[in-house]
Amino acid sequence: MKKTTSFLTLIFFFLITQFTFSQVDVVYNNLVWSDEFDTNGTVNTTKWFHQTQLPAGGSWFNGEVQHYTNRINNSFVNAGLLNIVAKRENYTNQGITKQFTSARLNSKFSFLYGRVDVRARIPLDQGTWPAIWMLGKNVNEDGAYFDAAFGTTNWPACGEIDIMEHGITPSQPTNYVQSALHTPSSFGNTTNIGGIIANNLGNDYHVYSMNWSPFQISFLLDGVLYYTYNPTVKTPSNWPFNAEQYLLLNIAMGGIAGTIPTAFNQTSMAVDYVRVYQNTLADTENPTNLTATLGVVTSSSVELLLNSNDNSGTVVYTITYGSNTISFANPSGVQKSVIIPNLLPNTNYTFTVSATDLAGNAYTNNPILVNATTTSVLGCSGTDNQAQISTSFTTGYNYTFETIGTDVKINFELLDTGRVGVVAFLWKQSPFTETQMTNVSGNIFTKTITGQTIGSTINYACKFAYSGGQSVTRYISYVVGNNCSLGTISPSDLEEFTFQNPADEYVYINSKITIDKVEIYNMLGALVLATNKNTNEIPIKNLSKGIYLLTVYSGSQKSVKKLIVK
Repeated sequence: MKKTTSFLTLIFFFLITQFTFSQVDVVYNNLVWSDEFDTNGTVNTTKWFHQTQLPAGGSWFNGEVQHYTNRINNSFVNAGLLNIVAKRENYTNQGITKQFTSARLNSKFSFLYGRVDVRARIPLDQGTWPAIWMLGKNVNEDGAYFDAAFGTTNWPACGEIDIMEHGITPSQPTNYVQSALHTPSSFGNTTNIGGIIANNLGNDYHVYSMNWSPFQISFLLDGVLYYTYNPTVKTPSNWPFNAEQYLLLNIAMGGIAGTIPTAFNQTSMAVDYVRVYQNTLADTENPTNLTATLGVVTSSSVELLLNSNDNSGTVVYTITYGSNTISFANPSGVQKSVIIPNLLPNTNYTFTVSATDLAGNAYTNNPILVNATTTSVLGCSGTDNQAQISTSFTTGYNYTFETIGTDVKINFELLDTGRVGVVAFLWKQSPFTETQMTNVSGNIFTKTITGQTIGSTINYACKFAYSGGQSVTRYISYVVGNNCSLGTISPSDLEEFTFQNPADEYVYINSKITIDKVEIYNMLGALVLATNKNTNEIPIKNLSKGIYLLTVYSGSQKSVKKLIVK
C-alpha cells in the first residue's frame, strides 16, 4: 500500500509535519527507531516482544477477558501491515481457559523524550479496546519485556501515556478517540484526558502522534493538536515522565470496554508504521534575537510575548518573578504568548526573561527585564448552589466575571466532589448559545467574551458535564464594567467601618457600630476565614498573599470591602 504511493505519502508527510511543528513546543527531527512492517510473516522479534503472562489472579486488569498469545493467529505482518487480531475461541494457557484471544506487543526500544507517530486503522466492534500506549521502562509488571532488569516501580508511579484508545468512553460518539495520562496524582479514571472525533474511524487509516518534551506532552490526530498535558509545577506525583518509556500495541476485550456481543467472531487493528523521532545532532550554537514585550495586562495577569531563534529549531525560555520560575520550550522563530496568572492588582512586577536551547547554550545578552503594573479589579464573584433544568449540585460552584477593556472574562468552578471527566459549557441566556469553556486547572473553567458594551447587562450560566450526568448553574446577571462583590452593598454600608489596607498578620477594624461577625472570602467566592469573636482584630497570618473580600455583619446589615493581604 505505502510502496505504490511513496511520492504522495512523502509530500503529505512533509505538509503535515510542517503543520504539526507549529503546534508543539519541541520539534523532533531525527528518526531513531521504527518498524515499517515490510516483511510478511511473524512479527519482527528484534523489535517486539509478546507479553503473554497473566497477572496474579489469572485475569488481565480492568475486568478484561482475553488471553494474549504469541501465535501468528493473533499477530502477523502481511502486505506492509501489522495485524493484531482479537478472536472468539476457547484457548487454554497457564492452566486457565478463556473464550477470547488477542495480542499485546511491547517494543524492545525505550526512550526519553521524542515524538511517536503510528499510522493505523482501528476496530470499532463493541466490547473491544484497541490501544496505542506507553509505560515507564521501570514498571514492576511480571511478564513485561523490561521487568526483569528494570522493574522497580509500581504502576502508576512509573507513569502511563495513552496515545490512542477507543471503546471505553460510552458517553462519546463512536468515532471518538481518547488520550490519557496516568500518574500517582490521577490514575484509573484519570482526569488527565483529551479526545477528538475522527472521520470514518473504522475504515480509514489515521496518524496518532504523541510529542513528549521535558515541559509538556501533546497529542495529535493526523497532525492536528487536540490535547496537551502540562502541569505548572511538576512533581513526581503529577509528572513521572522524566524517565524512559516503551511502546505497547494491543486489543483488550470486555471489562470496561463493555459487553462483547454473542455474534462477535473476530476483529483486527492494522498498523502501517510505528516511528519514533528524537534530536540526535550535537548543538553548540547560541540562540539569537531574543525579544520580550508586554501583551495584555489585567488585574491578575500579565501577558509576555517572547520570540527568539536557534539553529536547533527549539528555544527554551525561563521567566522568573519574585520567588517564581517558569520554564518551557517553543519552536524557533515562533512568537510565544505566555500568561502569568495569580498576580495582585495595582502591583508592579519585574519579569526576568532568559533564552537557551535544549543543549544549554544561552543567548549572549541574557536576561531581558520586562516591567508591568497590573490594573485594578473590575468585576464580580460569588458562590452558589442553585441549579436549573432538573439538575442539582451537592456542594455548588464558584463564579467570577471580570471586565477587561470591552471583554468579559468568565470563570466557573465546580465544587462538587467525585465527578469524573468534567467539561464545562458556557450558556448565554438570550439568544441561547452554548460554547465550550477552557479548563484552567482542576474543575476551573474559563471563557472570555469579546466586544461587550460597557454598562450593558449580560446573563450567563454554566453547564458542567461529567461521566454519568450533568449540572447546570442558574443564570447570573453581570453589568459590564461594574465592580461588585459577593453581596449587594449600599453606599451607607460602606461607610460603617474602616481598616488598614494592605494588611499583614492582623486586620484592625474601626467601626462606629457593633460588629457581630466577620468573614473573608477569596476572589473565587470561597470562605477562607470566619469569626464572631474579637471582631475588631482579625488574625490573617494563615492567609496567602493576594486579594480578598472582607465582609462585616452588624444586625441585619452587611458590608463588603476589598482586602489586600501582603
